[in-house]
Amino acid sequence: MESAAQTGGYQPWSEVTPDAARRLLVAAVEAFAERGYHATTTRDIAGRAGMSPAALYIHYKTKEELLHRISRIGHDKALEILETAADGPGSAAERLDEAVRSFVRWHAGHHTTARVVQYELDALGHEHRTEIVALRRQSDAAVRRILSDGVRAGEFDVPDVPGTTLAVLSLCIDVARWFNASGHRTPDEVGALYSDLVLRMVAARPGSGPGPDGGQK
Repeated sequence: MESAAQTGGYQPWSEVTPDAARRLLVAAVEAFAERGYHATTTRDIAGRAGMSPAALYIHYKTKEELLHRISRIGHDKALEILETAADGPGSAAERLDEAVRSFVRWHAGHHTTARVVQYELDALGHEHRTEIVALRRQSDAAVRRILSDGVRAGEFDVPDVPGTTLAVLSLCIDVARWFNASGHRTPDEVGALYSDLVLRMVAARPGSGPGPDGGQK
């Protein structure tokens, strides 16, 4: 599971109360990430949390409800990151830099959680899946807005904004699949690398984006 150092001091799932509900949710994240949603039983989750299977049903009616809670919190955070960058100050290139850096940092720092949030969508029931898909579309719209602003301002050369939006988000999200906390790159370093790659992808004009140290060129 992610450590406080990897997550910038943020305690994952601190917004979930009471403590027993949070312990069960953390256990579910670990189990789903390790075994997959369908191969995980409620007994597995309760055991990891040091609780009885009956105790789980006090806080969550079903295993799917647990997955929905995990997915909703994760997608809300992803949307917050992208909309904050999209609505922030600066040029389109500066906002895209911030969006990619922050989004990648979250997927690297919370890689166990992010794998569940991003790759277990199809396990949700129809109603919950529809809700999460709507959040994903809002995230898509935030990145699309930055790219469209950059095209209009002459900062970006992007003939296909929807397709490029999909490429940017896919690149960032995939970090959760391969990131290794014991590897040689930190979440911050991966964020900086991916920001540089994305700015090259959109052919950001010289002088429109941040320099190598994160400052304005």
